[in-house]
Amino acid sequence: MVKIQLTTLSLMLLCFASTAETVMKPLKIFILAGQSNMEGHAKIETFDYIGDDKSTASMLKDMLDSNQKPKVCERVWISYFTGFKKHGEGYGKLTAGYGARSNPTKNGGKIGPEYMFGITMENSISQPILIIKTAWGGKSLNTDFRSPSAGPYELPKKTLKMFLKNPGGHGVPKDLEQWKMRRAAATGHYYRLMMKHIKYVLSDIKRVVPSYSIKQGYELAGFVWFQGWNDSVDGHTYPESHKEGGYKLYSDLMAHFIRDVRSDLSAPKMPFIIGVMGVGGLKHKKNYFRQAMAAPAEFKEFKNNVVAVETAPFWDEDLAAVEAKHGKVSQMAYFLRSKHKHHANKNGDMSKQEQHAYIQDYRNKLITKEDEALWKRGASNAGYHYLGCAKTMAGIGKAFAEALLGMQK
Repeated sequence: MVKIQLTTLSLMLLCFASTAETVMKPLKIFILAGQSNMEGHAKIETFDYIGDDKSTASMLKDMLDSNQKPKVCERVWISYFTGFKKHGEGYGKLTAGYGARSNPTKNGGKIGPEYMFGITMENSISQPILIIKTAWGGKSLNTDFRSPSAGPYELPKKTLKMFLKNPGGHGVPKDLEQWKMRRAAATGHYYRLMMKHIKYVLSDIKRVVPSYSIKQGYELAGFVWFQGWNDSVDGHTYPESHKEGGYKLYSDLMAHFIRDVRSDLSAPKMPFIIGVMGVGGLKHKKNYFRQAMAAPAEFKEFKNNVVAVETAPFWDEDLAAVEAKHGKVSQMAYFLRSKHKHHANKNGDMSKQEQHAYIQDYRNKLITKEDEALWKRGASNAGYHYLGCAKTMAGIGKAFAEALLGMQK
């Protein structure tokens, strides 16, 4: 009898110790940063489209609760710092709505990569998780997120010659010195905002994660960078962008960014993911900008702790085909307004009402009811925002998480 009681007591103590150990596991912290596609412009209304594809239907099940509503994670919290004219923070348990926000503190009805990223992490590791996300639309790495070791922004020689030759011309500032002053003031501004917020959250984690205990501690388990649009279209900073190697500067800036982030957070080997911009999909095989984005992952100093994740495979070709038709309609409307010599209003005889009727007829012939239904179900934004497709954003978020998990293994 005594032996049985002692055995039972021993088991109870072991169980208690095991539970305590689980509770006290270090908090896993993941940092997500970038511009508008890290913000995320996929509306929740496009969730059901994920289930139309057998290959992604299981992902939708992970995203919904038993009432078919967006899941609220039990072990994942998020602090999201963003804003256009006014910066602010939204925080709490991770759920849908932490995508792009007009009011930083309120649910914006959209998701970015963070949602499926957090769900994938929760399904894969037993520790509590905190996501610190900082993202702002329309920001470059060459200026806005430029990190300290990259030094000041400098105009390429080719661009400087153009500025001096044609002040006030197309895309050229009238007052070069004033332009330089504005550029200097903007340089690194969003890098500093990002770091300031990360350190603010780390200084009082319990504010965001109420169950957090200082005794359990935390681990900076990974950083995900998802940005690129503004640099890819910046002809002033990358005047040779049409040539192979024309975006080499981006690779250099990315390397400085990784080093500085790790240094500023005292995390010299923190795993780092570069989300390679994939707008336009896999058709753009010879894409110099994508090559430049991915290049730092091959640098010797970053071997095994920096990984480039291609996002082009998640581009939705079916929705893109419909968007292309919408583009043709917009183009035709422009041709009519501008009296293009090869189109119906070349003589300028059509009234506005006649032009509208012409465009409506053109649209009805080009875009089918099936196209309209598909677009309404799966898309909610423009191409540069991955068509605002939740299927795409969720797939990207999952890929980021799986890449980090793979690095940890």
